[in-house]
Parts: sequence; structure tokens; C-alpha cells
Amino acid sequence: MGGAPREFVERDEASDRALRPKRFADFTGQRAVTRNLALAVAAARQRGEPLDHVLLAGPPGLGKTTLAHILAAEMGAEITETAGPLLEKPGDLAALLSALRPGSLLFIDEIHSLKRVVEEYLYAAMEDFRIAVHLGEGPASQVLTINLPPFTLVGATTREGSLTAPLRSRFAIRERLDLYGVDELLQILERSARLLGVAADAEGLRPIARRSRGTARIANNLLRRIRDLAQVHHGNRITAAVAEEGLAMLGIDEHGLTELDRRILHCLCRHRRPVGLKTIAQTVDEEETTIEEMHEPYLVQAGFLLKTAQGRLATPAAYRHLGLPPPSEPPPLAQQDLFA
Repeated sequence: MGGAPREFVERDEASDRALRPKRFADFTGQRAVTRNLALAVAAARQRGEPLDHVLLAGPPGLGKTTLAHILAAEMGAEITETAGPLLEKPGDLAALLSALRPGSLLFIDEIHSLKRVVEEYLYAAMEDFRIAVHLGEGPASQVLTINLPPFTLVGATTREGSLTAPLRSRFAIRERLDLYGVDELLQILERSARLLGVAADAEGLRPIARRSRGTARIANNLLRRIRDLAQVHHGNRITAAVAEEGLAMLGIDEHGLTELDRRILHCLCRHRRPVGLKTIAQTVDEEETTIEEMHEPYLVQAGFLLKTAQGRLATPAAYRHLGLPPPSEPPPLAQQDLFA
């Protein structure tokens, strides 16, 4: 599955929020997910109950945060946002939970990053809507139980496999978001172009959609940068030629690969054998987690990289894409079958 490269994750937050759909009716793609969530919301509203706890999984940039805000809007509820790495101790979580109003949504991004002590503290809050607060230290300490108003926890994760079974089982609603198709991205870009006030036709937006790695966030970020080019040099209109010019300036090739993607592939092609993640990170001067979480998923999905027990290996398609001669020896039979 593809992820958003770091160079496109750092963006103008205000502009990004302005492009986010506010209701299910405005959300493009993820039809099965939005259908199931809309049904759950309608049922909860009819019963006059809070929505069940929701887990949203999938690669970065597909709309998990947007869907959390849509759930709050459709339920007519307040939403409080935080992220797993920010909750370092149970007291951090207790402060958020005790401030919630009845029916509120608590959105925890990167919920797989919760520390175990914080995660275990969350169990009673999710199941029984209560938390225990320890007063004092040592033998004289006391435990105060605080009842919480019914609320909905919406967790988002890019690494569903890293969630513990006890935490995962406490989410009654679990949905996974998948990469967008080109036509879906084209619809997203058309809506975003209208909101950004730039003229663009389908022929101008299609090159952007094709090179957005199946990710809505990347599509919108590329659109904003090409909008700048169109505004300054092309009468505020994005045509196919303007899009191609802008994508070339940003270093995005015909497969949506960035400069760092190509450096990773060059590293693998030079070694012509499986290479460890640490070696790749040192060669391209980038953090291992950035390569593993932001770049490798798309390179694997696009057929340029193969992860083996011995390390990462460039595929024949990677050599062809870089214009390099392939290895003299054919890959092992299992790899031949994979790329047949």
C-alpha cells in the first residue's frame, strides 16, 4: 500500500482543512467504508445513543482524520483531537477524558503508538465509561473512581498489525481505507480546484491524479503547488501542459516517484543484491522509519521493490525505470513467478 512521502506531508494546515469534506455526501471514494459508517451513525441517532467506538486503518493521507470529523458533524457532537505519541502517561489521557461532554468524540491519531500503561488505562474508559485516579503515593495513596459521560473513541492507525488484540477488540466498528483510483482522485481534484479558485479541466488534472500514488493528500498538495505556477505564469488556469511543467519542477516522474524514491532504487540497483534497511538509510541519508513507512509501501505496490528475508531487492521494473541494465543473472524462481 502507498503512503505519503514526507516532502508532501509537511503542508499548510489551514489550507488542508479548508479542502476537507464536511459530510459523507461530499466525501469521494471509500464507498464501502462511508456506507457502513453512515449506517452506524443513522442507527445511533435513531436510538439516541453515542456512536460505537470506531477504528480507522490504512495508509497515510487517505482521509482517516477527515472521516473522524465527518462522524462528529453527522452525530452533531464535539470532537477532541490528540495523537498516541502525545499521551505519555495515564494522567495525560485522564485530563482529556474527564473534559469530554456527553456524546463527544475523542479522536486519537496513530493509536498504535500508545504506551502500554496508557492503553490499559483506556480499557475501562471504553468499556465502562470510568477511570481510576490515584491520589498520593506509597501505602497512603488512594484510588478515586471517576464516572465519564458516554463518548465515542475514534482511533486511526497506519499500522493495524501493531495494535494489541485487547485494544483492537474493543472497537465495535473497524474499517480499512484503501488507495484511491485515478478517477476518484480526479473527482477530488476537481472539487479542490473549485475551492482553491483555480480554473482546471479534466485534462489538466488527470496527470496530477495519475501521479498521486493513490493518495488524496498527495493529490491536494500537488494541486496547491501547481496552482501557484498557474497563478503566477499561466493566467490561473491548469492545463495538461501546465500540470506537466509543475510536476517536472517538483521532481515527480511519470510513476509518481519522488527524488528520494529514485535514490532508494538507485541504491538497490547498484548493489544488485538484497540490501538491509540500515544500509539504504545510510546511503540516501534518511531515517529508517521514513523509508520504511513513507516510501517502501508505494515502491512495493508499484512493483519496483521486493522485500525478502535477506533484505530489499530492486525488481527488473526498477532497472528499466531508471534506464539501468538489469542484473546478468535472472532472479530466483519465486521472484520470476511474482513478476511474470
